[in-house]
Amino acid sequence: MEFVASAVSVLATVALGVSAGALAAEGAVLVPFWRSLQPEAFLAWYREHAGLLLRFFGPLEITATVLALAALGLNWLLGCAATDPLIVSAFLAVAVLAAFPIYFQKVNARFAAGTIAQDCVQAELRRWSRWHWARTVLAVGAFVSAVISLLGAGSQPAG
Repeated sequence: MEFVASAVSVLATVALGVSAGALAAEGAVLVPFWRSLQPEAFLAWYREHAGLLLRFFGPLEITATVLALAALGLNWLLGCAATDPLIVSAFLAVAVLAAFPIYFQKVNARFAAGTIAQDCVQAELRRWSRWHWARTVLAVGAFVSAVISLLGAGSQPAG
């Protein structure tokens, strides 16, 4: 069973790393591109690609969170070493996922439907960017905590 816990921890770490990297890429590439567009061009672009973004980021963030929680649960049940960083990792992964219904779901829907006033688009994109970078920092923290747990698990006795 320890092998399963270890394997799930590695999978969680990989998923958290991919999720954090994808969020960082979105913030570094897509957001500046969006902000460079005129409001009507951005809304047209977003309308066309919103489904693709949701189909990519949704499963990625959900998978990373589920695996982080599973790794925590398995390691905690087995009394494995380095569980504390997994607590931090799982908490941060849940926070990344929770940001979607708290903020992104509503504003993304407004962008996709084009129901936001064009003179409000740039201000909303600035707000969107701040929220996005906050969740990206949380995602990187979740990944780093998972890595710390993996590194610590090999050097600490279970207890």
